[in-house]
Amino acid sequence: MGADRVFAYGAAAGLLGDLLLGDPRRGHPVAAFGRAAAAVERVLWRDDRGRGAVHTAVCVGGTVALGTLAARCVRSSPAASVVLTGVATWAVVGGTSLAREARTIGRALEAGDVEAARARLPHLCGRDPQALDADGIARAVVESVAENTSDAVVGALVWGAVAGVPGLLGFRAVNTLDAMVGHKSPRYRRYGWASARLDDVAGWPGARLTAVLAALAGPDPRGAVRAWRADAAGHPSPNAGPVEASFAGALGVRLGGTLSYGGRVEHRPVLNGGGRAVAVSDIDRAVRLSRRVGWLALGAGAAARLVVTGRAKRRTKGRAA
Repeated sequence: MGADRVFAYGAAAGLLGDLLLGDPRRGHPVAAFGRAAAAVERVLWRDDRGRGAVHTAVCVGGTVALGTLAARCVRSSPAASVVLTGVATWAVVGGTSLAREARTIGRALEAGDVEAARARLPHLCGRDPQALDADGIARAVVESVAENTSDAVVGALVWGAVAGVPGLLGFRAVNTLDAMVGHKSPRYRRYGWASARLDDVAGWPGARLTAVLAALAGPDPRGAVRAWRADAAGHPSPNAGPVEASFAGALGVRLGGTLSYGGRVEHRPVLNGGGRAVAVSDIDRAVRLSRRVGWLALGAGAAARLVVTGRAKRRTKGRAA
């Protein structure tokens, strides 16, 4: 069995595992990585970019090395390689947890319990919930579903297609480090610089694929493309911009604007300004779109790896002849 089929079968099994099981409440591998990264930070931290770069190299490099070692240990067994890929995929994707949290907040808003929705929002994103009314919470949830479709699902599948298990684990390490130290607080403005920049680079292909697939899978493909082209560049994040704009256009809603994040007030550009305001019902629509995008990303990654592997085999046979 070739590496292309190993990835396709293993990643599909991992996505199914996430769909059926979700994330474990205890002992999650990503949480274990977070604890290890925090321990490294306690040793290395200084208000210095160089120290932060070393932190990033140690945590990401160590994770990729672990994935490489595990993959080499099972490479003689196709079945074991599929199992390892499936477990790694299940460990790094978070589509079910994303959908669960979004829908929990949506149900609270439908019941008119804004306080319960505010209490739950930090489980999904870093917005300041007390600064948001019901409409603002619904908009924050849709934006978070869009962004995390790329960060928690598609980006990992892209790097899994490129580099197998090391790619899956490495992308999650980069993304987790960015969430931990990549923000612009006084403590991390310099120390987290390397993690934030690496996350921008690693997330670039997944974000563009997410935007393309949201346009293809959403109810308004032309609106998605139009919003992406017109508004994405104005977003402060080079990767969240295309994703959120494409989701906004696909769903026909208006995203962006003023928000409070980490104690700071940000005035972000409006995405798909011709759309309507987000309604509570749009949370479920965004979740369904996110699910479709995730499965399409698996198909795209498997197909791309199959094509690349086929071409490589043909070149090898041509040289041998």
